[in-house]
Amino acid sequence: MSAKSGKVSIANELARDRNRAAADRTLMAWIRTALSLIAFGFSIGKLADYLKRANPNRVLDPIDSAQIFGEAFIVLGIASLIVAVIQNRRLLKRIEQGEYDYRAPFPLTLVTAILLLVIGFFGFVAVLL
Repeated sequence: MSAKSGKVSIANELARDRNRAAADRTLMAWIRTALSLIAFGFSIGKLADYLKRANPNRVLDPIDSAQIFGEAFIVLGIASLIVAVIQNRRLLKRIEQGEYDYRAPFPLTLVTAILLLVIGFFGFVAVLL
């Protein structure tokens, strides 16, 4: 039965509850991923800063690649978290509407993986130089 006819189907309500819980678990996974990316980027940046202070006479890296590398992880973590929150809110609105129509979600995982590959490639190049 649909919600429009006045009767509520227990099976539909339980399915909606499971879908909402799955959406919350997915958001929590993205929160953990974003926090890891931010913490990793912060650690790289602080380590680079520490190494600069420990040896001020070393040859300077003109583009400060370690700092840029760390900042790239932080930006990726923040951007991933923002997109994950937006995606979660949209999904919850669709679940609450009652008549759920499936639409493929934004490929946040794929985009994050590709950006990590790009950051990793630039990190590899920075280590070689």
